Amino acid sequence: MRKGFTLIELIMIIVVLGILAAVAVPKYFDLQTQARDSAEKGVVGGVRGGIHTYFAQNRAYPGSLDSAAIGACNSTNICFDTVLQQGGITSQWNKTGATVYVGPAGTTFTYNTTSGDFK
Repeated sequence: MRKGFTLIELIMIIVVLGILAAVAVPKYFDLQTQARDSAEKGVVGGVRGGIHTYFAQNRAYPGSLDSAAIGACNSTNICFDTVLQQGGITSQWNKTGATVYVGPAGTTFTYNTTSGDFK
């Protein structure tokens, strides 16, 4: 009596693994997109909270969210350092105007110095 798997059994295992991989790979890429969106929303929530904290302390909204130049946020061009207590954001955000920012998910946010809105 010989023991082992037949060729048909091995092919069926490979087919089942292929189906599982085909289902899992798109979910993995969707997780990356969701993570980028969630990270962006977390920073936006922090910035909005910082704006309101600044207002509570100074009775006025900040004139700007940072002193960063227009361009990518990095270790020498720190974004949101006026309102974020940990020192601001140094990656994955871009400052495209004096009060306009683009997050890692590609969403554009504009700060209104009069109302304190960051939308």
